[in-house]
Amino acid sequence: MPNRLHRSTSPYLLQHAHNPVDWQEWGPEAFAEAAARDVPVLVSTGYAACHWCHVMAHESFEDPETAAEMNAGFVCVKVDREERPDVDAVHMAATTAMTGQGGWPMTTFCTPSGEVFYAGTYFPPRPHPQLPSFRQVLGAVGEAWRERREEVLASSGRIAAALGSMTPSAGEVPDADALDRAVDALAAEEDVVHGGFGGAPKFPPAMVVEFLLRHAARTGSDVAAGLAERTLTAMARSGMADQVGGGFARYAVDAGWVVPHFEKMLYDNALLARAYLHSYRATGSAEHRRVAAQACEFLLTDLRTPQGAFAASLDADTPVLDADGTEHAVEGATYVWTPGDLVEVLGLDDGPWAVTLLGVTEQGTFEHGTSTARLTRELTGDEAVRWNRVRERLAAARTDRPQPARDDKVVLAWNGLAIAALAEAGALLGRPDLLLAADEAARFLLEVHRTDDGWRRVSRDGVVGRPAAVLEDLADLAEGLLALHAATGERRWFEVARDLGEEVLARFTGEDGSFLDVADVDPALSAARGGAGAPSDPSDGATPSGTSAAAGALLSLGALTGEARFRDGALRALATVGVLAAASPRFAGWGLAVAEALADGPREVAVVGEPGDAGTAALHRTALAGTAPGLVITRGVPGGSVPELLKDRGLVGGLAAAYVCRGQVCDLPRTDVAELAAALGVRR
Repeated sequence: MPNRLHRSTSPYLLQHAHNPVDWQEWGPEAFAEAAARDVPVLVSTGYAACHWCHVMAHESFEDPETAAEMNAGFVCVKVDREERPDVDAVHMAATTAMTGQGGWPMTTFCTPSGEVFYAGTYFPPRPHPQLPSFRQVLGAVGEAWRERREEVLASSGRIAAALGSMTPSAGEVPDADALDRAVDALAAEEDVVHGGFGGAPKFPPAMVVEFLLRHAARTGSDVAAGLAERTLTAMARSGMADQVGGGFARYAVDAGWVVPHFEKMLYDNALLARAYLHSYRATGSAEHRRVAAQACEFLLTDLRTPQGAFAASLDADTPVLDADGTEHAVEGATYVWTPGDLVEVLGLDDGPWAVTLLGVTEQGTFEHGTSTARLTRELTGDEAVRWNRVRERLAAARTDRPQPARDDKVVLAWNGLAIAALAEAGALLGRPDLLLAADEAARFLLEVHRTDDGWRRVSRDGVVGRPAAVLEDLADLAEGLLALHAATGERRWFEVARDLGEEVLARFTGEDGSFLDVADVDPALSAARGGAGAPSDPSDGATPSGTSAAAGALLSLGALTGEARFRDGALRALATVGVLAAASPRFAGWGLAVAEALADGPREVAVVGEPGDAGTAALHRTALAGTAPGLVITRGVPGGSVPELLKDRGLVGGLAAAYVCRGQVCDLPRTDVAELAAALGVRR
């Protein structure tokens, strides 16, 4: 019989719906039951593409004896971290504070009011030298709750008080000197051998690259430009990049970018597509253009849902059948090759050439003599043509292999990031299909995720889920819609983005002016933080933080509307980010990128002309090719007034015109494409 998860819209929770554990979703009902039974709440947090989440589920949650012990001594709650980032953030802070490290699966134990008193990550079914078994943990926690209750409550109170004191402090908005220092700090952390920053595991720093590209555009810094170029090129040729199918895996387990963790996330690929696109826009790199296009194509071919939005991820594991018909999960089975595989698919002409090109060896670079595919050199001319032909054959052969599962829930924030990437790529690369995909995704989100009760964070199969949208959802969606408005000139997208900005200001602003990650405080999460209000974390992780995403969207809205409240909101957000940026710029990439836009003005362009006019189209294309940091663009007809940046703008001498402003100071209108290009830093 299924447990209470069978009603969920989360594919991750549905994976556990037939566990013998009496799982239920996070909510007041679970904590009320724990109070009535006088037992702790066991919270297990993970996500569908997580390899070790699957391992722990198979080892422990599918085991009847372990499940019986869980059910007898605890109220058991399963959390999809992608649906409930607020729960994940608070419990991860507790786990990190208690153990010194975090990760998924995450296992936390709470009092019936919500205070965390014990935490860890993966626990094995049998004890290791440094790690107890999961059943040992269950026994010890249960015994402590029954026999040493006062000690447990005192511990949970100390943890809650510590978490409640972890609130971001406002500093200064990063100025030009602070932005220079951030570049210097990043340069000191560069891996000069392999590219990127730091050591293993190595994550794709898309937002840091965006900051570096903007800094180089504003200042002409060769240091920033070089850091961005070397990082992007290293990733483009790495095993983390899917050389055959396009897109990127979540991260590389080694410093040399050879072996990825094979899960492929929507947010990574949206952010990386945009970073590579902006590098191409600034440098003309054919390689970076190719990677941007392939990442966008991956979104359309592998993650697009039947409703026109984008699924969350592809699993790290691939289900494989043994000779006896038993199914088990194998990481990377879809993607890796042997020399014999390549010769079998490509023949004796192209096969050995591909073996050398892709760094596939007899010994293997991964497991069991298999290798990940890497590009070992830059491809130009006839070699590039040959590789495209070979790549198509390998992709066709790979479709016959078992494929990873897809988490097909739609996350509002991540779809906002995808809309931004696809809209800009469609415009810059001359790809109407990408622009159309962005438009269709935006229409779906407005139709399904905007409900009478407010915006919702997730949906699946066109059915909206329960969790309310959080700050990053509204801010990232606004960012995407503003990019779509810039690319199309369609007024609707600006108007919805403005409404989102107003909601951010009205519902997500704290008493001190900082931005809160959630609008409505969950009682159990408040208890876990010592009664503190809604959490607020300005650090950029795998995606822009809600605070830095809000800063970017509000700054653009302020430029388009001329309304000081939007710009003031952006400044408040950037003041919070400024403290983090000074201490650790690798974890403030998007906040620093927004600060670059502020330092540049940001520059604003209103293109005014008659519909279908060739001059209007040429000026609009030129504006979209501008490299000025955080460039804000709108397009309209003479006499238009929405957005307000269009107000009182008309034709000049009967010709379409582009009005360029910077820091509330406007230049004379331009009708000449070359003059506009010079004003916006368009690459010649």
